[in-house]
Amino acid sequence: MRKKTESAAPVVVIGAGMAGARLAARVPGVTVVGEERHAPYNRVLLADVLAGRYAPDVIALPATEVRRGVRAVRIDRADRLVHCDDGSVLHYGRLVLATGSNPVLPPLRGLGATLPDGVHPFRTLDDALALRAAVRPGARAVVIGGGLLGVSAARALAECGAQVVLAQQGEHLMERQLDPEAAALLRVHLEALGVEVHTECRVRGLRCAGSTPAVRAVQLADGYELAADLTVLACGVRPRTGLARAAGLDVRKGIVVDDELRTSDPYIHALGDCAEHRSTLYGLAGPALEQADVLAEVLAGRPARYEGTRALTRLSLRAGSRAQGTGGPDALDLAAFGEARPLPGDDVIRLSDATRGAYRTVVLREGRLAGGVLLGDLGAVAGLARTWQDDEPLPPAMSLLHLLTDDGGH
Repeated sequence: MRKKTESAAPVVVIGAGMAGARLAARVPGVTVVGEERHAPYNRVLLADVLAGRYAPDVIALPATEVRRGVRAVRIDRADRLVHCDDGSVLHYGRLVLATGSNPVLPPLRGLGATLPDGVHPFRTLDDALALRAAVRPGARAVVIGGGLLGVSAARALAECGAQVVLAQQGEHLMERQLDPEAAALLRVHLEALGVEVHTECRVRGLRCAGSTPAVRAVQLADGYELAADLTVLACGVRPRTGLARAAGLDVRKGIVVDDELRTSDPYIHALGDCAEHRSTLYGLAGPALEQADVLAEVLAGRPARYEGTRALTRLSLRAGSRAQGTGGPDALDLAAFGEARPLPGDDVIRLSDATRGAYRTVVLREGRLAGGVLLGDLGAVAGLARTWQDDEPLPPAMSLLHLLTDDGGH
């Protein structure tokens, strides 16, 4: 087969998530292949769809031409071809893998390749819509996993009127982002909404019944059972690397890329949840969008390098219609960045106002801002984030307490 010249061959993007859509919006003439039937959407707002605050079209991203419902099944690197499950074959000059990640399905008894009725992952718009259709006022819902997704799902289900239990294996909620004090305030907020929170709680299996197996209870390691009409699996995500691995690309935890988001094949790039850059997997929207912006410059032939993202995690747990006007909890906003757990020798500055549900803490390491957590009032977050992202030594005359004022020390 005679190859086209690289200049005449298109850029093909596999994956129509936030990273792939962002790249397509910045590079003209891109062909995007996406497995989902929906137009690209903002994954950060899935809990709002589940809670009924937003319809699917509200979270759609700016129009991007996508071949929807088409799955890439094989990459032919020798001829630079992508084979798809609908029989089509796409030629590329540059290929971009934006395959994202899959939800982790924990090794639980009763959980096989086919999920029992009532058991739902929480990763895609279809997942959110299926949960929205299944939940009923008074339904017993168990969320397995107390990270960012699990907390968001539990809050949304409670707003739908479900009786929610959140089972977290770790010592406190959102262990990757929050310190114990902030996690305790988050727990109080969820419990005020009616969510029953169990930490240090290991799930052993699911009890299912019926000719078409349907979940009836979640079984804990101590033998206790949590009755369940619905079970949500929010146990983290794993990069989708199967296509890259089968093509012989360098894959560790994710698809290994350099500072130009290039894989071990010079004609193939990767970005977003599936990409591993300098041994780091981000799994967040912010870094994925930043990578897409850098790659757009690279593909245009302009000098650009991705040197990593100092990612800020934000979560807004908004007051739903059930909470508003009924004495329920107000909205809760939180932000976390860097390393909030101090090491020996670090300085820690902390302000807490239990009556207002406000909490702020920052960690200083060798004269620099190492990380922090803000919960409730986020007035200082912009200034703190700038200080942290700049990674410059703090002025010697700066008051440490001043870092937690509304201007963040600026």
